[in-house]
Amino acid sequence: MTAPLEFDGGGTEQAEAEEHDVAPAPAQSPPCVLVIFGGGGDLTKRLLIPALYNLACARLLNERFSVVVVDWADNSTENLRAQFDDTMRQFVTQRRAVASQLQEEEWAWLRSRITFLRGSFEDPDTYKALDAVCGQMNCVFYLAVAARFFAPIVLQLDASGLSRETEWSYRRVVVEKPFGSDISSARALNTQLRSVLDESQIYRIDHYLGKETVQNILALRFSNGFFEPLWNRQNIDHVQITAAETVGVEKRGRFYENTGALRDMVPNHIMQLLAMVAMEAPTSFDADAVRDEKSKVLAAVHQLSAQDLVRGQYTAGSIAGRAMKGYREEPDVAPDSHTETFAAMKLSIDNWRWAGVPFFVRTGKRLATRKTEIAVHFKQAPYALFRDTPVEKLTPNIMVLQIQPSEGVTMQFSAKVPGPTVKLGGVRMKFDYNDWFQEGPSTGYETLIYDCLIGDATLFQRADNVEAGWKVVQPALDAWGAGEGELCFYPAGKAGPDAADELLARRKRHWLRLI
Repeated sequence: MTAPLEFDGGGTEQAEAEEHDVAPAPAQSPPCVLVIFGGGGDLTKRLLIPALYNLACARLLNERFSVVVVDWADNSTENLRAQFDDTMRQFVTQRRAVASQLQEEEWAWLRSRITFLRGSFEDPDTYKALDAVCGQMNCVFYLAVAARFFAPIVLQLDASGLSRETEWSYRRVVVEKPFGSDISSARALNTQLRSVLDESQIYRIDHYLGKETVQNILALRFSNGFFEPLWNRQNIDHVQITAAETVGVEKRGRFYENTGALRDMVPNHIMQLLAMVAMEAPTSFDADAVRDEKSKVLAAVHQLSAQDLVRGQYTAGSIAGRAMKGYREEPDVAPDSHTETFAAMKLSIDNWRWAGVPFFVRTGKRLATRKTEIAVHFKQAPYALFRDTPVEKLTPNIMVLQIQPSEGVTMQFSAKVPGPTVKLGGVRMKFDYNDWFQEGPSTGYETLIYDCLIGDATLFQRADNVEAGWKVVQPALDAWGAGEGELCFYPAGKAGPDAADELLARRKRHWLRLI
C-alpha cells in the first residue's frame, strides 16, 4: 500500500506539524498500456478516467502510459475523447475541490493517450488487434464488464498470449465486483482465473479500500501507541459497521432482483471493513502479510444463526420532503418480490482478541441518510466517581471512523461542565480530512489504479479473502433462498425495520442514529 497521494498539495498546518517527518513522494509508475474492457460504460466515465486525470496531475503516470478502451458499441477515438471532455468538466465542477477548473495541460496530455478499439469480448480478432497495440509493453487489463464476461475475457487473453509475462513486461488483470454470487460460484470463478493466471496477476478490486479513512484504519491502529493497547475485548464493548444509502435501485431493478443488499454489500465491502478493524498487526505492510491477517479474521467469524439476522425491504415513504416509491413499485421489480433492500446481522469473531465482542452490521437502500462508518464502542467506566453523574448517564466513549460522504474520525467522551460543581457533559473531538488536508476532487480509485500499475496488491482481495467473505454470509443466503426468515418492511426515509433495532435491544445496545 502506497503513501496517500496528494493531487493538489497538502495544507500548511500539516506541513508545519510534520516538517521533521515528511514521507517521500510516490515514485512515477512504469510504462504501461491500460486496457479497459467495457470502457464505454458508466464506471469508466465517472470514475476511472477522472482517477487517471488525478494521477496525471500528480505526475505519477509515465510518459509512455496509454489507455485503450475496448467496447462492442459503435464509436471512434475522437468521439470517445469528446465524451470524456464533458465528463471531466462535470467532475471538477461538481465535486468539492481546491481547484474547480480543469487543468487543461494535464487533461490534454492524458486525452491524447486514449484510443478506442471496437470489438467483441469473445472474438479472437479483438485480441489480435490488442496484441498489435500492446507489443512487449507492460499491460493492465481492467474488466469493467458484467461478471459473465470475466472468465471468457481472461481465457481469450490466455489463448492470444496477451496474459503471458516476460522478463521485461508484466501482465495484470483487474476484476471488478461482483466476484461470484455465493461461495460456490466464487470458488468456480477463482478456479477459472487461476487456471490461466498466477494469483499475483489477479487484482480483485474493491473501491471502498481506496478511501482514505479505510486505509487510515491501519495507520490509526498500528502507528499510535494509545490506540492499539485498547483495541481488544478487555476495552471494547462492541463495534457497529453501517453502510446506508438514500438512493433506491434506480434503473437497476433487474440486476438487484437477483442480487439484494446482502450479496451487493456484505461479502465484499463490509467484510473488508470488518477485517481491517479486527485483524492482528501484520509482520509488515507487504501485500501478502496484510492479506494473511485479513483471511485469519474472516476465517474466525462464527457461523451465523437465524436470530442474528434481519432482512428488510423499503416501502413508499419520503426523503428530504420528496415522495419515494416502494421497492416493489420500482421498474423491473416483481410486484411480490422478496428481495431484501436492507440487511443487518450480529457477527462474532472466535479468537483471543475479540471473543465476546459483537460486531453489528447493517446496510440498506432508501434509508434516512447516506453514511458509511465504523463505530467502535468502548466499555463504560466501571463505577461512578462523580456523584452528580451516575455511571449509566456517562457519555458513551465512541470512536467513529467516517468513510462517506465525508472522511474523518470523531471521538466522543466526557468532560467537566464549566461551573462550581463537578458535573460531566458529553463532548466530541473531530478530525476531518478536508479541514487538515487540501485535497482535490477524487474518486477513490486513484490509489488503487496506481498500486496496480506499480504492483502493490495490498489493497486488493486475494482468492482466500473473497471466499472467506462469501463463507460468512452463505448461511443467510441459504436460509433466505429457502424462504426462511421474515421479510420486514420499512418506509423509505427511516433507519430500517424495527427488527434491526430489536437485534441490538435484545443485547441491551442500540444503533447510532442515522442523521
